[in-house]
Amino acid sequence: MSMANLFGFSAPVDIQVAFKGEEERKMVEVKVDKDRREKFPLYFDGETVAGKIQIRVKDGKKLEHNGIRVEFVGNIELFYDRGNHYEFSSLQQDLAVPGELRASTTLDFEFKNVEKMYESYHGINVKLRYFIRVTILRRLADVVKERDIWVYSYVMPTESANSSIKMEVGIEDCLHIEFEYNRSKYHLKDVIVGKIYFLLVRIKIKHMELSIIRRETTGAAPNQYNESETITKFEIMDGAPVRGETIPIRLFLGGFELTPTFREVNKKFSTRYYLNLVLVDEEHRRYFKQQEITIFRRRVDDGLEPEDDEADP
Repeated sequence: MSMANLFGFSAPVDIQVAFKGEEERKMVEVKVDKDRREKFPLYFDGETVAGKIQIRVKDGKKLEHNGIRVEFVGNIELFYDRGNHYEFSSLQQDLAVPGELRASTTLDFEFKNVEKMYESYHGINVKLRYFIRVTILRRLADVVKERDIWVYSYVMPTESANSSIKMEVGIEDCLHIEFEYNRSKYHLKDVIVGKIYFLLVRIKIKHMELSIIRRETTGAAPNQYNESETITKFEIMDGAPVRGETIPIRLFLGGFELTPTFREVNKKFSTRYYLNLVLVDEEHRRYFKQQEITIFRRRVDDGLEPEDDEADP
């Protein structure tokens, strides 16, 4: 939004930002708020961000300015913190010295081999954005135009082992179950395979469900905020199980809008995923057990590398 618009003035110019090679670049569709989705051009760490800025003076009038600059910005916006913005990356180029604009003009920009250390993210309480910001400096009110890009990051889990998860849970003399998931780390197109064994059943279980929960943590103690959302929930058993029964689990992750697991991004936020197993008895009491899993992004899932079965960790 133009700063001029904030004070009730219409911007005297129209600014458009076009990225170099945008027509051939992959676009990522993102849910930007509850009812709106947008598409952004996809970039990667170390990739040059370049393009053209077209400035059109409205109504053929001249525009006096104190200079024109372009910035490449990476920032984190925390909604609970009164919308404060924390810039972790900022590069700037001056495109024009103070003067006058009398007609439409096109200016080139290029930010070579830009570091983009984090993945873009739009969450409940936080946004991590990368964008080009064009500013026409003026005495009364600057004219500002922003255009976002989207960034994917391929940071593999640091832990070397990716062993299965086995846990026993129960209520003394009432219920004892053992559940197993094939791995603790999954890529975005993976399949979670598991099974649940009933070792002891002395309560009347009505049904059992499995859900994936995303938990977003922002800020630092004591001003820390946690928001959880259920990505998917499905019933894996209907009716009372008997001792010795085994229930299989097979959950395909590719159909859900997941992100990688993010841990302490710029010391501002984290995003973690949990498998939540819930048993409901005939009196509608709920028994549940959560298990954290790690989710990561692979280049092959984004069509950037050929499929290689041996590459799976």
